[in-house]
Amino acid sequence: MLKFTCCNAVQQFFRSGQAQVLQGITRGYERECLRVDASGQLAATPHPRELGSKLTHPWITTDYAEALLEFITPPSQDPDFPLQFLRDIHRYSAQHLNGESLWAGSMPCVLGEDKDIPIADYGRSNAARFKTVYREGLSLRYGRRMQTIAGAHYNWSLPDEFWRALQDCCAATGKPEDFVSERYFGLIRNFLRYGWLIHYLFGASPAICSSFLQGRKSDLLELTPGTLYGPYATSLRMSDLGYQNRAQANLRVSFNSLSEYTQGLETAIRTPDPYYAELGVRDGPHWKQLNANLLQIENEFYAGIRPKRIGKNGERPAKALLTYGVEYIEMRLFDLNPFIDIGIAPEQSTFADVLLLMCLFRDSPPITSREQSENDENKRRVVNHGRQPDLHLLAHNREQPFRPLAHELFDDMQPFAAMLDAAYGGKRYSTTMQGLRGRIDQPDTTPSAQVLAATREHGGFNNFALALAQQHTQSLLRQPLDAATSARFVASVEASLLEQQRLDGAEQGSFDDFVARYYA
Repeated sequence: MLKFTCCNAVQQFFRSGQAQVLQGITRGYERECLRVDASGQLAATPHPRELGSKLTHPWITTDYAEALLEFITPPSQDPDFPLQFLRDIHRYSAQHLNGESLWAGSMPCVLGEDKDIPIADYGRSNAARFKTVYREGLSLRYGRRMQTIAGAHYNWSLPDEFWRALQDCCAATGKPEDFVSERYFGLIRNFLRYGWLIHYLFGASPAICSSFLQGRKSDLLELTPGTLYGPYATSLRMSDLGYQNRAQANLRVSFNSLSEYTQGLETAIRTPDPYYAELGVRDGPHWKQLNANLLQIENEFYAGIRPKRIGKNGERPAKALLTYGVEYIEMRLFDLNPFIDIGIAPEQSTFADVLLLMCLFRDSPPITSREQSENDENKRRVVNHGRQPDLHLLAHNREQPFRPLAHELFDDMQPFAAMLDAAYGGKRYSTTMQGLRGRIDQPDTTPSAQVLAATREHGGFNNFALALAQQHTQSLLRQPLDAATSARFVASVEASLLEQQRLDGAEQGSFDDFVARYYA
């Protein structure tokens, strides 16, 4: 039975007047995507100048590799705005790809030697060099292939008016920012318990190009020459073949409180790792990595969900969180949907809104080490075998059939879909949830099953992903921007290039001192 941290709070936010505060939910997307040439090879060209400076442009940048674009939408309280703006970014970018395309899918195209994957270059300033050295360190630690994997991140926060109402309803005392952080961490713990449902519903990477493994052993089967797959896999991107970190397997970062979380990160960026120390930090004047510790910086901590805070005075993420509290959360589990030209379906954010609200209101005790192992095992089973007919998950240390557990979660989420419908009017949330629920008993309707079927039809993963990439590019080119929107993008590009020029030309102190100040 569903237990709530505040028994009256759910009923309170069902009232039409109080439900309106949920219209203040702020959302945003970050979408990564590889540039590829006409043959489906990783683009060897620099970041297009027509897209602006990847260091200073607010919406168009790169992640790890020079060819791994990252599109960022401004935060908005309009639930439709993030995908509308993301589409505008795609429409503008498609005009300036110079014959290249955006790879359709999370797992990368054909990859050659690791050394042939260019690392993003951000310029001559110390801040730019810091970003590049960090990526050099990722290359040294994990290899460059892992850094060509793409996904979508969903940023989400609740408005101050909601938090005031909830704190009053719960008769909670203490500082408002402490209450907010405590409840966000409760949300995160529940998300760690139930996030496996996202992999099942939206996972879209059941197959990979064999070049990604470069001879590494795996349990995957050969679908066609050059394509490996898991017969029931949902999200190989989130499996051990995707984002993996040898040292982080033993990293102890707790989500049981803000203080434990930030202390865990601080410890990790200051604790030497013998293997990384052996690799070395510098080779003469050349920096190979920022340090030889478990983490170079906090962002190296790979988690499916993270609490976030933008520092007011340029503080490091952990310091900003501890000083000001949680501002928003970043949910990082979405695979790119290859069938959609912008990689993200509207129902993904609709579902995420409902799941995150349920996780917020549901009772959320601390996660023990035993429960964390259970959560990790459930994720492993769903990403590798999610569509297996007899799949079982662990619930309180007992094997339970997957489908009844998934249906039970949908039952628990139903009130929160109704709550959001009360806030916005209409039946959008309830209708979307009803449609997604059908995927539980019809696994062939999941994106992962559809990707696998289409991969077979195209004769392999690369044929499939390249065909869709080129199709999407042509579709985007047929959707020209209006004059005002186009002018806005042109102005943003010019402003970013001028700011890059200013930073590159500014007087720079010692890079050693710059790095030392970051960790001070």
